[in-house]
Amino acid sequence: MEFVNEAINQIDALNIDKVDEFREFRQEYTHLMMEFRCAIMEIETKLNVLNNEFALSYNRNPIQTIKSRLKKPDSLLKKLRRKDLDVTIENIEKHISDIAGVRIVCSFPEDIYSIADLLLHQDDVRMIDIKDYIKHPKDSGYRSLHLIVEVPIFLSREKKMRRVEIQCRTIAMDFWASVEHQLKYNKDLENTEEITEELRECADVITAVDFRMQEIRGKIEYADVPQPETKVVEPPPTDQRIFKLYRKERSMGSSHDYLQDLIEKGE
Repeated sequence: MEFVNEAINQIDALNIDKVDEFREFRQEYTHLMMEFRCAIMEIETKLNVLNNEFALSYNRNPIQTIKSRLKKPDSLLKKLRRKDLDVTIENIEKHISDIAGVRIVCSFPEDIYSIADLLLHQDDVRMIDIKDYIKHPKDSGYRSLHLIVEVPIFLSREKKMRRVEIQCRTIAMDFWASVEHQLKYNKDLENTEEITEELRECADVITAVDFRMQEIRGKIEYADVPQPETKVVEPPPTDQRIFKLYRKERSMGSSHDYLQDLIEKGE
């Protein structure tokens, strides 16, 4: 394992001058990863329960896929180096918040906020940070809702709180992010600016389609139900060029408002 091999090569930096001490470090690291793997299982269980309840109550699944990962040892090492930190268990726990990661892919934008809202209202889930790249896309065009939460894991002798990063996207957002990564990853491009601009425009168009599909679904689901008048919600992209691609849409509702209040208050 590269991380452990690097640790061997940096025995002085790790303050390990005995083989027994290194073995202890390796054991602690392995146990720490087990704990974060348990935290992932906790989040996955919560999301699956919510998805099953939606399927029973509303005859549809808001979550299409759930994927998870533990940060690879070499990625942990690079992140510690960027932060100019020693390779220690304490530094890994204290300074890296995305060791455990879960990505959920939803059908529609409003599903993202609904699921996030329901998850954050659970009394054993503590929100640490939230970044809404749907309402405030990155310059590249990337869109997703990022949550860092803390959940308890119950071991044989103790309870521990462990952090998990949750990325929430629509199918369309996930498609764009995956293709963008494949096109640009580890490639020395001469026309970088042109390609970046085209990818940004594609992200805008894909987002427009996301909200059009959400509107169409609303018309189908509520075709025979009298609807109260609701205010028109502007779509999240800040680029004015994309607004013309949208039609009037239903409000995202209280889930979106709740999350935005948290963002604005910094809670």
